[in-house]
Amino acid sequence: MQLTDEQKKEVASWLAEGAKLSEVQQRIADEFNIRLTYMEARFLADDLAVVPKEKEPPKKEEEAAAAPGEEDGFPGEDEDEDLPQEEAEGALPGKVKVSIDQIVRPGALVSGKVTLSDGVTTDWYIDQMGRFGLVPPSPGYKPSPEDLGEFRVVLERELSRKGL
Repeated sequence: MQLTDEQKKEVASWLAEGAKLSEVQQRIADEFNIRLTYMEARFLADDLAVVPKEKEPPKKEEEAAAAPGEEDGFPGEDEDEDLPQEEAEGALPGKVKVSIDQIVRPGALVSGKVTLSDGVTTDWYIDQMGRFGLVPPSPGYKPSPEDLGEFRVVLERELSRKGL
């Protein structure tokens, strides 16, 4: 693949305007009659030292009106942006709150923390055999049957929402 300096300048301008690599690849084929693989287009963009301009998603009115100092959460949790903070943490109003660990507990498929209605926070996990477990914060602690039932419902909802 050989592009002239003029062609390279034109490709650089497309990238600077916000064209995606697939669009650049198609335009090179249409306008210069040169076929590139996506990887070749990626290398061309790197050679031109032009980073494709990321188009910013339109901001929602709720996000624009967010209170100063309000945290957006951790990176990669975009699916939680539409939900109130309690729902984003897997909570039912005033009851059991469930969170899922980003770094899974050793020996588990999935793990996290649960804050029960009595205010006690404990760890939970599902091991590789599919067995569920709670790690009590102190020896002899047992959550109420109502909390366990609610915890199960909230946990199932959170796991399905995360695709687990």
